[in-house]
Amino acid sequence: MILSYAIWTPIVFGLIILFYGSEKPTAGVRWLALVGAVLGFIATLPLILQFDIANPGMQFVEKISWIPRYDINYYLGIDGISVWFIVLTAFINIIVVIAAWEVIETKVSQYMASFMILSGLMIGVFCALDALLFYVFFEATLIPMYIIIGVWGGHNRIYAAFKFFLYTLLGSLLTLIAMLYLYNVTNTFDILAWQNARLDIVEQILLFAAFFMAFAVKVPMWPLHTWLPDVHVEAPTGGSVVLAAIMLKLGAYGFLRFSLPIAPDASQYLGPFVIFLSLVAVIYVGAVALVQKDMKKLVAYSSVAHMGFVTLGFFLFSPLGIEGGIVQMISHGFVAGAMFLSIGVLYDRMHTRQIADYGGVVHRMPAFTAFAVLMAMANCGLPATSGFVGEFMVILAAVDYDFVIGILAATALILGAAYSLWMVKRVFFGTINNAHVEELKDLNCREYFLMAVLSICVIGMGVYPKPFTDIIHPAVINLLQHVAVSKL
Repeated sequence: MILSYAIWTPIVFGLIILFYGSEKPTAGVRWLALVGAVLGFIATLPLILQFDIANPGMQFVEKISWIPRYDINYYLGIDGISVWFIVLTAFINIIVVIAAWEVIETKVSQYMASFMILSGLMIGVFCALDALLFYVFFEATLIPMYIIIGVWGGHNRIYAAFKFFLYTLLGSLLTLIAMLYLYNVTNTFDILAWQNARLDIVEQILLFAAFFMAFAVKVPMWPLHTWLPDVHVEAPTGGSVVLAAIMLKLGAYGFLRFSLPIAPDASQYLGPFVIFLSLVAVIYVGAVALVQKDMKKLVAYSSVAHMGFVTLGFFLFSPLGIEGGIVQMISHGFVAGAMFLSIGVLYDRMHTRQIADYGGVVHRMPAFTAFAVLMAMANCGLPATSGFVGEFMVILAAVDYDFVIGILAATALILGAAYSLWMVKRVFFGTINNAHVEELKDLNCREYFLMAVLSICVIGMGVYPKPFTDIIHPAVINLLQHVAVSKL
């Protein structure tokens, strides 16, 4: 029942907060949300503590009949690939609740409830072993996110919310058609049964294309990435953190759960095409990030480039590549979350995100600058930070696959360093040119706590990634053995 607790604890708390209402004094709501988020996080810890590393299959399985006529079940289970994402989601949820403590003053209960429900739904995506249940959770994550962007976002929030919704929905409809087709072939919605279904190459390519649409938009892969910078700029700080840290991972996770095991021949056939798109993402989007004037936009483009690394790693079909991709996803959760929090800290004080409005922040906020520079370093993949581990593994796998691809992937690190340090130089160092920067106050206890916790995660994972890779490794080997067997 552990998985059900992990999914439903935040959702139930979210609903309680929603009905409790916003008219009453708001402090109670905040504490209630914090308790819910912490309990949700505690519910996920047994998954790591009781996880059997020797077993590459599904663990903590729950299965209850839901719609018997169509063989649709409430069917949950996790393997080494999904376990860390569940813990990360619950962890980021606590961070978001604390980050919004003083910043959000209107409709506090709805804000907190949206995030709590969103957290539960995203955990549901990572646990679902029934395709229809997966689809319900996958689509349902859109609703709270749409509300978060559309209600608490910036000036242009309605445009951003619509763009986000339409892009993601369009891709997902094709996925639904693919799922119904697979149901017709196998008479079940069980994902594990689908992974063993015999399909010819045409079927596989069409299914791969349908899944690809949904997951590539979600990741977002180039050229379907245009919604992400718009949404990030308009979303409130908490929304950006969740979007970057967890939501983008749903797409990449979908590749590992659906595309690769269900259509292995098509995946290998179309692998070079996906590698090409990933390389374009890491190089071209990295170059686009260099010229951004808005800090959030810069970090949003950097997210696209980092996720390009992930998809590149997945389609090299080597244990190192896929593990590197998964480690990069977990690391990006910490790093991108922390970068958006840092931008949020500056925005709460100055109400501008333009890089040109800053300069010399270090003179007024030395503690904050130390954290922000550390995160920028982790973003460009400095050794001993978590950002390095995943990127190093992917580049190693790429060199092993093809030397040229390895070189191209490694150029991304140079671009990553260029835009991260360029932003740091202009925002934090130099002379103070703006009178408002003179008035800045350093981090308060709440912000200090958030940044310190995320810094510990980033450095801890960078110095000692073994607990992560140990759990991931058996499941990845199992996946690759499955993909290596042709279905033709």
